[in-house]
Amino acid sequence: MSSAPDRTAPELILIAERVHTFSSTTVEDPASVNAIAIRDGRILEVGNDTHLRELADEHTAIDKMPGATVTPGLTDGHTHIVFGLELTRGVQLADLSLHEVRDQLAAAARQVESGTWLFGWGVDPNIFTETGFDGRIFDDVTNDRPIFLRMRDAHSAIVNTAAITAVGLTGNETFPDESAVVVDETGAPTGYLLELVAMDLVYNQAPTESMQERVERLGEVLNGMAQAGLTGTHVMDFHPGSQEVLERYEAQAELPLRLRFSPMVPPGSSQEQLDEIAAQQGLHGRRWRVEGVKFMIDGTIDNGSAWLTEPDCYGESLHSIWTDPQAYRDALRFFAEKGISTATHAIGDQGVSFVLDAIEALGDIASRASHRIEHIETIPDQTVARFAQLGVAASMQPIHGTRHTRADRSDNWSQRLGEVRAARGWRSADLRRSGAVLALGSDWPVTPYDPRVMMAESIIRRPVAQPGLDPVQPEQGLTALEAFEGYTNHAAKAIGATDEGQIVAGAQANFTVFTADPLHLSAEELAEVRVLATFVQGQRSATAVAVTN
Repeated sequence: MSSAPDRTAPELILIAERVHTFSSTTVEDPASVNAIAIRDGRILEVGNDTHLRELADEHTAIDKMPGATVTPGLTDGHTHIVFGLELTRGVQLADLSLHEVRDQLAAAARQVESGTWLFGWGVDPNIFTETGFDGRIFDDVTNDRPIFLRMRDAHSAIVNTAAITAVGLTGNETFPDESAVVVDETGAPTGYLLELVAMDLVYNQAPTESMQERVERLGEVLNGMAQAGLTGTHVMDFHPGSQEVLERYEAQAELPLRLRFSPMVPPGSSQEQLDEIAAQQGLHGRRWRVEGVKFMIDGTIDNGSAWLTEPDCYGESLHSIWTDPQAYRDALRFFAEKGISTATHAIGDQGVSFVLDAIEALGDIASRASHRIEHIETIPDQTVARFAQLGVAASMQPIHGTRHTRADRSDNWSQRLGEVRAARGWRSADLRRSGAVLALGSDWPVTPYDPRVMMAESIIRRPVAQPGLDPVQPEQGLTALEAFEGYTNHAAKAIGATDEGQIVAGAQANFTVFTADPLHLSAEELAEVRVLATFVQGQRSATAVAVTN
């Protein structure tokens, strides 16, 4: 007759070739660490397999992975998971020329009935260099079928005449922030929608997907992320409908990733809105929770809505999207006083400086929660040191630089900024080596989510699949260790978490298992190294969830 399980014995011992703990407190010789003991979703002990086997009883499972390397579970520091389903609706148009986009839209239009809406995403703003941002240039291939195309930065969209007519856009629309329905010299809408509120005005009048379609697409995205090695992500919104989609999913299957949602605080939010967002804190399911808030102080450089100290080459990017920047300071203080962590999207040099000033002005109140700035696309030398000095984490996506800019400065982003400010782009190495916390992420769906590719490109500063391209500011390349820390212990530090991002006793049992040691591979090899398994809360993460009605 079998004895009862020992409540102190591990439920599982994971044995590999090596374990990278990413902790400075590991007592043993790191080279001898190759096993992890797990119970109740937490790490009991880390060390040599010979020693850890002594902790086992007859009920302990032993999972051997010869030749494998275990790291803390990779966490993407910036994504839009449920909102991303909306952002990736329709035809993928990333990296296509204007001619190719027109062909794709013409083909899609031929397949649907008159009046049917067409959606697309990932449009490169550089295709409008000669025409200007004008959706009416697609009228001849879409006819009476309304289109809604999201630009790759997700901060602007293009619609055609059929959509303008269907929604009733006049060009006289006003918004509580710097959003706009752009008009031509006659005052007629061009079909260019600038920033989220203007985009929502149109999108919310278009046909929606069913709940089941959204749940199924969520499963596809999350399982793809798990297969690529992710065990969690910081989701920079809590988009309307997120709770319903997550609860529907968890009623049928286990989420393969841990999801931390930070609701967006709209520019110019009323006190009632702030109170509602504060009340959402602590909402949770089994593997998702609402924690922290997300601000946006500016837009993007590509569409002229970033906040720069000096104007871009078109005289744009001189304002915050908070029409009253003082209202941002007040809202930041509101959440900080409650101990609610904040993240602020700030891309332009003036936007980043303004946010740092606002956090510094909080004084001792700032220490009640963690604070971070997202994106940080161009900053001068004097701003770099302020992150470490103020204890503000930098959350960056170097892949935006490698995918959306070119070393010869021929791209729209670089042209708008000019040589001096473009040379200050995505200063990940400078920030990290100044002593700042540096979390890395993808901003999916703005760029692909595969962390192996993301880390590889943060090292070599060019698209890993295009070896013929010159690197963009190669001096800002990270080491392999720095890149991995950006997805592990620095991702945890960015949210003030002490039980994530490292493999130590008491931490959450979240791991990514590789078939080779990723810290000793070339960037090209890292991008393709196979993920053997991921573990979330001590359990092998699902990679083929079947979601049904």
